[in-house]
Amino acid sequence: MSKDFRNGTELIQICNANSKKISEVMIEREMYLSGKTRDEVIEAMKDSLKTMKDAIEKGLTKDIKSVSGLIGGDAKKLKSRYETTKTVCGKQVNKAVASAMAVLEVNASMGLIVAAPTAGASGILPGAIITVGENFKLGEEEMIHGLFAAGAVGYIITKNATVSGAEGGCQAETGSAAAMAAAAIVEMLGGTPEEALHAASMAIKNILGMVCDPIAGLVEAPCMKRNAIGVANALISADMALAGIKSIIPFDEVVEAMYKVGRALPCSLKETAQGGLAATPTGIRIQKEIFEKIESDKTVTK
Repeated sequence: MSKDFRNGTELIQICNANSKKISEVMIEREMYLSGKTRDEVIEAMKDSLKTMKDAIEKGLTKDIKSVSGLIGGDAKKLKSRYETTKTVCGKQVNKAVASAMAVLEVNASMGLIVAAPTAGASGILPGAIITVGENFKLGEEEMIHGLFAAGAVGYIITKNATVSGAEGGCQAETGSAAAMAAAAIVEMLGGTPEEALHAASMAIKNILGMVCDPIAGLVEAPCMKRNAIGVANALISADMALAGIKSIIPFDEVVEAMYKVGRALPCSLKETAQGGLAATPTGIRIQKEIFEKIESDKTVTK
C-alpha cells in the first residue's frame, strides 16, 4: 500500500484498493513519516483532542476577554440561550456554534488551542467533532479517527492550495476548516471516503470567495462569527453528503478553484485590515482606539 497521496483522487484510490477508511490511511501515513508506532500516533492525536475539549470548556464556563477587548463572553450567551429557550437552529447546531466561538475567544485571550488548520479557524473542527461525538454518544476513539480524517483533508488542501488567510482569504482558513470538519463528521458517522470528500467539497464551495478582513488586524472580529458560520457549514455539508448528495465539482477541482480565487483576491482583502469590514468607518474607529490605548499603556509603563 502506498504510504502517501497527493490529492483526493489518490486518497480515494488507496482507501478503495485496501478497504480502508480515510483515518486509517492517514494514521499509517503518519506512522511511516514519523517512524512512530500506531499507539504513539494515536496518543499524540488524543492530546490534541483533549486540548480542544479544554478550550471549549474554558470558553463556555469562564469569563474571557480578548486582549483588545473586542470579543469575549458571546459563547456563554449562546449557550445560555440554547439551554433555556427553543432556538431557531436547534440545540445541536447552537451547541456546535457556541463551542466554536468559545475556542476563538480562548485563542484571542492568549489561551491554549489547537490551530487546526490555523488559529483563526481553530473553533470549527473542535466545535463540530466534539458536539457530534457527544450527540451521537461516540467514544474518544471515534472522535480521534474523525481528527485523522480531517487531517487528511487539510493535508491535501495545504499541498495543492493554501489554508492561509494572508494568501487565500478567509475561504482558505474557515473554508478549509469546515471542509476538514465535514469530512470528519462523515467518517465518524460511518460514511464512505467518497462521501467524506463530497462533504468537504460542499463546505468549501459554500463560502468560496470569502475575504479575510480582520478589524485592527486582530484575529478576533469577524473571525469568531465566521467560525460560527463555518461549523454550521460543516454540519450541513456532512448531512447532505450522508444523504447521498454529491458535489457536482470533484474535491480536487474545488480545492484548485479555491486557490485560484484566493490568488485573484486583492491584497486589501487578505488579512491586511485594509479592506472589507476593517475599512468601514466603525472598523477604522475601533483600530484607532485600540492602537491609541496601546500607545497610552506603553507611556504609563515607561
